[in-house]
This record gives sequence, structure tokens and C-alpha cells, in this order.
Amino acid sequence: MTPTGSSSAIAPAPGHSVASKRLLPWLVAVAFFMESLDTTILNTAVPAISAALHVGPLSMKAVLASYTLSLAVFIPISGWVADKFGTRRVFATAIGLFTLGSLLCGLSSNIHELVACRILQGMGGSMMVPVGRLTLVRSFGKADLLRAMSFVSIPALVAPMLGPIAGGLIVDYLHWRFIFFLNIPIGLIGLIMVYLHLPDYREDTHPLDIVGLILFGSGIALLSYVLEVFGEHTLSRYEISGLTILSLSLLAGYWLHAKSLAYPLLQLSLFKIRTFRAAVSGSFFTRIGIGGIPFLLPLLYQVGLGFTPVQSGLLIMPQAIAAMSMKAIMPRLLATIGYRWVLISNTLVLGLLLLLFATIGIHTPIWVIVLLAFFYGAFTSLQYTSMNTLVYADTNDQQSSSASSIASTMQQMSISFGVATAGLATAFFVPTGHVSGPSAATEMIHGIHKALIALGVLTMISTIVFHSLKRGDGDAVSHHEKILHPNG
Repeated sequence: MTPTGSSSAIAPAPGHSVASKRLLPWLVAVAFFMESLDTTILNTAVPAISAALHVGPLSMKAVLASYTLSLAVFIPISGWVADKFGTRRVFATAIGLFTLGSLLCGLSSNIHELVACRILQGMGGSMMVPVGRLTLVRSFGKADLLRAMSFVSIPALVAPMLGPIAGGLIVDYLHWRFIFFLNIPIGLIGLIMVYLHLPDYREDTHPLDIVGLILFGSGIALLSYVLEVFGEHTLSRYEISGLTILSLSLLAGYWLHAKSLAYPLLQLSLFKIRTFRAAVSGSFFTRIGIGGIPFLLPLLYQVGLGFTPVQSGLLIMPQAIAAMSMKAIMPRLLATIGYRWVLISNTLVLGLLLLLFATIGIHTPIWVIVLLAFFYGAFTSLQYTSMNTLVYADTNDQQSSSASSIASTMQQMSISFGVATAGLATAFFVPTGHVSGPSAATEMIHGIHKALIALGVLTMISTIVFHSLKRGDGDAVSHHEKILHPNG
């Protein structure tokens, strides 16, 4: 049985066969899987890659943050580019860029080359998910769209389960470069299938907000850079202050610029909607607190506690298992308790769990670590799904596309900032350049513990944003009709 149901329910797009339409969800699902796997598989390999490139483990935060930051910069223009040049060409270009970026990442000889190639990967990834989702929306009627979207969302749940253990196995038994080379055969097959079976949709477009793209993109890129280098003593306090003021000025300039346009890069007027404002801003601040955890835990397990990459991956896997198990009960839980109290209480629980992670040491039983990971995965899944679905609670059909762009952009931006913040917090407590010697592991454990405490407190403070919600907010959200990509 195909994910889209029986053949009688499927009508091909103009110039497109029924067989191609049946393959379409598989094409999009593979692209989603490539992108979802890439981040989770890399986290486990961070200590091994840092050793191979002769840099400190904390310096690897730039490799992780640069990818998500690239997504944040280019996601806003993905819909416009697809409408202008056609979904087939743009989707193929996205896979091509992602595959080329993967090849170059695997060939990189230093961290600077790796960061540059990750940005190229992010440019491709920024187009894959939104354009793939857009193609499905235009290919399937409402009766079949739910099943197609549900099928496509599976990789976002499976990849976090496979990624950590796959990364560990590759590092232990092959070479860290194969983490990137793994995408090449998948990408090449995907390119062929896209040209054979992906429909080509185009729409009339309004002028692209190039000025807005420059202001917004350079503003968040510069701010992320400041977060990454702050605390590393590579720039003076005056240089840091100047760059911070410049980045904030660019973002303020975009805000003023967007107010005067009919078709800005991001429709900031949506922030006047209470539920949208709470969902997006709450998601941003919450993810800054918990977004760096996938970066910190492999460091804690491998550099601090001495686990192998495979063992580290196995300790992270319960998070994904718990996330999948929570999907079935989330709609009923939200309907019974309501978005306001779920988000307030759940954010506090997440902050508390980060504080508990800060107690993990060399004498902590494995079952305690596994149990903590399971609970963290369950509550994180509930948090992400609640915030992502609340985005659409009070937006109409005309606003949904802009709402999705803003939510996706802010999500990726906050993940980038979260990794940078986690690295910054740890750098404050770990002596600069101290990456070897008998006391290195102990210092790394203590540094990560203090970082986790700081991030836990920050996460709990972010509950303030959700207090603006009112009882009954989000009740109108239909999890089966409006939400096309609910995974965090």
C-alpha cells in the first residue's frame, strides 16, 4: 500500500503519470531523511572530527551552527525561488547543492573549509524541505494530502534514532569523512528520480525583497558569529561590542524596511497575532536554552566520561524513541490541558531535566542516563509539537505560507544560536586550550555541568513568554488538517 492510498484516489498532475505521483512522497521523504540524518549523525562524531582537524571540541560548534544558520538565511526565499524557476529545477538544485556540499565536507582538511562547505550544504537543505512540502501541497488534494504529509514526516522521527548510532559506527569502524560521503549516492539517485518523476509547478511572483534579504541575512549571520567568538579571546571587547551593535542595527534596519513593503521577506505583521507571537518567540527562546544539548551531550559522554562514539549514540537514542512514543498522546493531552498550561509546565520540566543532566558523572549508573534521555526526548517532543502547531492557531489560509516561513526561519536561527550559546557557556568554565592531560576529562565534565545549569535556568526563564497566552488559545488548531509538518 502506498502512502497516498488507492490508485482510484490519485489523479496525476498535468503532464504527470499516476506512477510518478505515487513516487512523489518517497522522493520528498528521502530528501527529508537526508537533511534530518545529517545533523543527528554529525553530533556523535564531533569529538573525533575535532581531534582529526586538531581543534578543541568546543570549536566544532561553528560547524554545527553554520549549517542551521545557512538554513535560517535562505529558507525565507525558498518559496519565491520555487515559484519563479519551477519546483523541479529548484528541488534538483537543492539536492545537488546538498550533495556537493557533503562531498566537499568529506574532503575538508581544516575547520575553516568544513564550515564553508557546511554553509553550502545548508543552502541546499534550505530549499529541500520547503520546496518538497510545497510540491506535495500542489500535487495532492485535501483528501490525500494528510496521508502524504504523514508519510513524509516519518524520516524526521526515524533519523534521530538512527543518526547517533550510525555516527558512532562510522567513526569507530570507518572514518569520520564517510558521515558526509554517505549522502553522495543517495543524492545522485535522488537527482535522477527528481528529473524523471517530480512535477514542475510555477506561479506568478512578486519582486524579491533583495534589500530585506541582505539586511536580515547579514544581521543574523553577524550576530551568530559574535556568539561563537565571544569568550574565545580572539577579538577585543571593543570589536565584540562594535560587531554586536552593527548586527542589531542591521536587524533593526530590516524591521523598518519590512514595515514599508507590501511583500517583505518576512511578514512581521503576523506578530500582532497573540498565539503566533507566543509560539514563535517562545520557540526561539526555548530553543536557545535546549538547542545546544545535542552538541553538549556527546561531548559529556565521550570527552568527559570516556564512552566510545557507539556507546554515546546508544545513550542518545532513547530521546528519539520517546519522541516517537509521545506522538500518539499529544493531541489528547493538548485538548485536555490546553496549550497555555502545557507550554508553561513543560518548559519548566525541560529546564529541570537540564539541571538533572548536570549531575551525570563517572559514577552515574547507565540506567539513570537512559531514563533521563527518555524523559528529555518525550518532553522535548511535546514542546516542539505544541509550539509548531500553535503557530497556525489563528492564521488564515492566506497567512499560512508566510507563517510557516517565519516559524521555520526562527526555528533554524534559534538552533544556531542555541549551539553557539551552549559552546559559549561551556567555554566560560573550561580553561582555554586545555584539551589533553590527566585532568582534561574532569575539567570538561565540570565545564559542561555548569553550562547545563546555565542553560536549564535560561530555559525555565523562557516560560515568561507563554504567560501571554490565554485559556482556550490553540483550541481551534486541527492537528489533522492544518499542520503539514509538525515535527520539531
